[in-house]
This record gives sequence, structure tokens and C-alpha cells, in this order.
Amino acid sequence: MKIEYPTPQRCDCVETLHGDQVDDPYRWMEDPDAAETKEYVDLQNKITMPYLENCCVKKKFHEKLVDLFDFPKQGCPFKRGEKFYYNYNSGLQNQYVLYQQDSPESPGEVFLDPNTLSEDGTVSVGCKSFSEDGKIMAYTISVSGSDWKTVKFMKTDTKEQLKDVLEHVKFSCLSWTHDNKGLFYNKYPKAATSDLGTETNSNIHQKLYYHRLGTSQSDDVLVLELPDEPQWMPGCEVSDCGKVLLLSISNGCEPVNKYWVHDLPDQGLPHQFNFTKIADNFEAEYDYIANNGRVFYLKTNLKADRYKLISIDLDNPSQENWKDIIPEKESVLDWIACVRSNLLVACYTEDCVNKLYIHQLESGALVQAVDLPPGSIVGYSGRVQDSFIYFKFMSFINPGVIYSMDLSKGDDNLTAQVFKETPIKGLVSSDYVTKQIFFTSKDGTKVPMFVTHQKDLVLDGTNPTLMYGYGGFNISLSPSYSSSRMIFIKFLGGVFCEVNMRGGGEYGNDWHHAGSLANKQNVFDDFISAGEELIKLKYTSPSKLAIEGGSNGGLLVAACANQRPDLFGAVICHVGVLDMYRFQKFTIGHAWMTEFGNPEKEDEWKWVKSYSPLHNIPDTGTYPATLLLTGDHDDRVVPLHSLKFIATLQHKLGASNPNPLLIRVDTKSGHGAGKPTAKRLIETADCYAFIAAQLGAEWHQ
Repeated sequence: MKIEYPTPQRCDCVETLHGDQVDDPYRWMEDPDAAETKEYVDLQNKITMPYLENCCVKKKFHEKLVDLFDFPKQGCPFKRGEKFYYNYNSGLQNQYVLYQQDSPESPGEVFLDPNTLSEDGTVSVGCKSFSEDGKIMAYTISVSGSDWKTVKFMKTDTKEQLKDVLEHVKFSCLSWTHDNKGLFYNKYPKAATSDLGTETNSNIHQKLYYHRLGTSQSDDVLVLELPDEPQWMPGCEVSDCGKVLLLSISNGCEPVNKYWVHDLPDQGLPHQFNFTKIADNFEAEYDYIANNGRVFYLKTNLKADRYKLISIDLDNPSQENWKDIIPEKESVLDWIACVRSNLLVACYTEDCVNKLYIHQLESGALVQAVDLPPGSIVGYSGRVQDSFIYFKFMSFINPGVIYSMDLSKGDDNLTAQVFKETPIKGLVSSDYVTKQIFFTSKDGTKVPMFVTHQKDLVLDGTNPTLMYGYGGFNISLSPSYSSSRMIFIKFLGGVFCEVNMRGGGEYGNDWHHAGSLANKQNVFDDFISAGEELIKLKYTSPSKLAIEGGSNGGLLVAACANQRPDLFGAVICHVGVLDMYRFQKFTIGHAWMTEFGNPEKEDEWKWVKSYSPLHNIPDTGTYPATLLLTGDHDDRVVPLHSLKFIATLQHKLGASNPNPLLIRVDTKSGHGAGKPTAKRLIETADCYAFIAAQLGAEWHQ
């Protein structure tokens, strides 16, 4: 069926970029609130939504997804003050509900239910931070998926909402002083629009403030501003002992930060803040773990690409006096937490699966390894004052098991006990198999991927296959459960593949840097090689292979579709970074220059010029069926990326291409966080219906 695409106005916008003439005919789409942009969005949705609705498996997939997604989902219990809390969703609730209980074994009662904040579930609760005595909870609220947050406060005994409200908050810390009288947080200058989430102006001049309960936000104490460095972001936390303020200054998304400290009085704030600069450069990352008096323990990648634990004496902080407590290992130290004052819980990534170990704090000596099957730790609770921990395990075919460990009885033979399992009706894990496959990329690098499918799958090259990747920002992909992927596998005879490409953090900073900046092409080569390997092993064939990614992963799939359109049958691109010439000009895009480079510098522009999805769409040939997805309130990767890309794609290839080239723009929706369950399920069914239609996947009951 031939699709009549919109024909938006092409303006005469041309600029010279490092000597090149660059056409930008859809520059006007950068204004999301303009009438012309909104009209264009409506025209696209009027094509896309009926197309998706008419895909033959749409209704069946959505019905089955609603059925199989309807199972209880619970987070790890955590203690604050004298009470325990946990996040819980009964199955299809739009937002998780926070419950309060006297103990992890006692019945819980609703403490904060975000589902009551809006009829359609588009108001969500994000970060929660409790005062040291546990009597006050600060929490953030977001509307329509925006990164902008409002901070509110409530009493934990009566659930009374306090009058305090903090606005203009984004990418913020929330850290209480131990006198329970207030907290540190981050604020940006007041935005120019009342509809927060649709603006595109750059987020700069973030400042650090202290808010004292019972006072107006206008009276908050300015702790730190950096007027000469508008893109720097200062966050902080108060040490476990409450005596030291730990300041971390970041500049972009590279895992490096400046690290400053300041002693705090027992009550109130210092008369002025004169920080001691423990590390005053952007050479490494420092993350506070615990302290024993003036000896502080930090996780760092200083001369350790896979991270290590060090100690620093604040009374003698020169770097030559720093000590290694847990040295760097072959596997990557993902995170580490102190519990029972003297034990460390360390989570490592070993060949893309998580391993858990218990160490002594002061010596770093290994106490024991925690026995777990291959998978991921997706939740953890346990603090320095606790004598217990909870952690949640998940895999591609296991929706989640919460384990508990009692650490109060000594260090001998610590065992993890099952606290709560998550059964799924109709799912028999033994019917499926996950394999880890190592393949060789274009330059000879060995790269892993996970492949999940039914145990009796026939390898004849005809299986519909979905390949997913991210490959950036030092973010590691690890096994996780997905109801929609299991439906794809079980009812559409599908194969799901997750690729652990360079650019991620699976093997440390070296692995990350091998896929960033001048090396970004390695990420695309890895993903393309993974597809070729699946075809070689007869899992699938090009017409049966779909690729999916979001944000940086959206950049990935769009770039790969441009470079190898012959290799893929369908492309699902969520909220992609697609205009690599101008990404740094909008909202928080400037922070990504540490990953992609700065297009305003000629040498670095040449990196992005070679792969920028918007600027490398082929002029001729057959392009794989493509579905772009974005949200009108995405103020992380603003919608202009997707709008300009689809307009260019349809202009160049729409008339001749036999495959659909579509975009789905959701309203009251952002980058993904906080999206209500109902919206997620409809969007997911649309994506898989599109995939099934393009790959010729038939429904098998």
C-alpha cells in the first residue's frame, strides 16, 4: 500500500559549518510550540496511528501484553527511621505506589500513591529522600514525563503535606543535614515558558542551594554557583556521619568529577563555604561509599579503568597518601555499599552478568561471594546503619527474585534467602534458553551478545529476530526481563538479541572510550557485525531482522540503517539523537559533548559528520521499514531530532521506497521516565505490531 506522506515546507536555511555548506530546510521544526510544528505532528500521526492500528497482530499483542504484564511488581524493602518502605505495583497501575510498614514481614499500607495525582497517570513521583530521623520525606514530582521536577515534603507519621515547595529543579541532589532541618538541592534559573518540558533552551547555570524547612524557597541559601562555567553541574551529599558535605562537580556525561569537601557544624550551616579540594580536575570519578571518622572510602576509576575502592584521610588528603582498599580487578566494579558499619557489598560485572561479593571495610578483605545464577542485580537496599540487605535479581527469563541477607550474626557463612519471588502465569522458564555468543567485529574485537529464544527453535534462517543495543555513555546492558519480548518469543516465534557493544561500560572505561568521540563508528560496526553473525548462524535473515534502540540507542539504529539498509527488515527508533550538528544547543545536550564531541570544533565535527543520521540518509535505494517514536514533552532528547529526521527521510525516499517510513509522536509524554503503564503498553504493542508486519511474523497461539 502506497503511503501519501506530508510535504512540509522546506525553508532556505543554509549555514556554513567549517567550510561546508549545510542545508537545514526543516530548521523551523526546532520550535515545538509553533503552530506549524504542531500541525506537522498531527499530519504525521494521522498517517501513523491508523497504519499501526491495522497491523494484523496489534489487537492480539496488546491483549496478551495486558494479560502477561498484569503481575505484582515489588522493589526491595528499605528502612528509614523506625519504618520500612517498598515500591509496589499490583500489575497494571500506571505508577508504582510507595508503601509503609513496621517490618518487612508485616502488612504494608499505602504511604504515597502517585496514581491519585492525575486521572491519566501522567504525573509521576521520582526521587525520594528521607530526613535522618525518618520523620520527613522529600520527593519529586514530574508532569508529562518532563525532566523538570517539583520537590514536595510530607510527614511520615501522619502523611501530612508540608507547605514547602521547591520549583525549577532538574538533575538535582536531595541530601539532608543530620539536624533534620533542611536539605541541599539543585535549581536552574526560572524557565522562560510556563509549559515546562516543551522548551528547548539550553540548561545552564545550575546552582546548589540549601532549603530550611518552614521557609520560602526565595530565602534558600546559595551554597555554590559557577558563573564562569555555566555548563558545570554541582551536586552534593552529606556523609553518613553527618559531619562533612561532599561536593561533586561534573562537566558532561564522562565519568569524571571534581571532588571537594567541607566540614559541617552540628546545627545549621557554616557561615561561609570554603571547600577543601580533594581532586580539582576532571581526570577521574570519585563516589563516596562510607567513612570511619576522618578516613573516607571512595569508589574511583583513577588509574583503574574498571574501578577500585580507595581510602583518603581528610586530615592528610594529598594524593600520595591515598590507599587502595579493594584494587582494580579483571571485572568491573559497578557499585559498592557499606552495611553494618564494617562490611561492603560489592557488585561486579563479569562478562555482562552481575556478581555480588562481601568485603571487610577497613582491609578490603573478601568475606565471601554470593552464589547467584547468571543475570542482573536490579535493586538493592542496605545502609551503614543496617544489619541486613535486600537485593533483587533478574534475567531474560526470570522476572525477579528479591533476596535478603541477615548480617547481624557474624561473617561466617552468610547466605542469601529468598524473600519474594515473582511468578508469571503462563511462563515456564525451562521452555526458553539464553545463550551468550561472542563474535568478531569489523576490526577484530571480540564482542558479546545474549540470544534468547524457545528451547526447540529451529535454526533455518527464517526466525523473526529483534536485535537491541545502546552502546554509549559508559552504560552497561545486562540481562533483564520483558513481558513484550517474551510474547514476541512465545507467540511470534521470535528471537531476541541484546548486544553489548563498545561505548558501554561492560568492560570498563577502555571499552567505553573505544566507542565514543573519534571511535564512535566502532559502535555501529559492532552492531552491524552482530546482525551478520546472527545471519551466519542461521538464526535469521535480513528480511527477518529488526533493530531497536532508544536515545543514544536511537542514534545507533538510525546510523546503522543508513550505513547498511540491506541488512535490516525493520527499524524501531525511540527518542533518538539524530541531528549531530546541533544536539549541543538544546536543553541538556551540551553535556553529551564528552561522548560525541563538540560540532563547533572542526576536528570533532568531522567525527559526527561521518555518521550523523540526519545528514547521512542515502539518496537512493531501498530503506528498511522505519518507525520513529518521540514525546511532545521530551526535554532530554527534544522532538526536533525525530521530526527533522522523518521529514528528510520521507522527502528523500518516501516516493520510491516500498517500506513504510513513519513517526509516532505521543502527547503528555517525555523521554521515558514516569510514563504511565497504560501508555507504555499501547506504545509497546504498536512497536511489535509494526515489527511483526514488516518481518512477516505470524501469531501462534
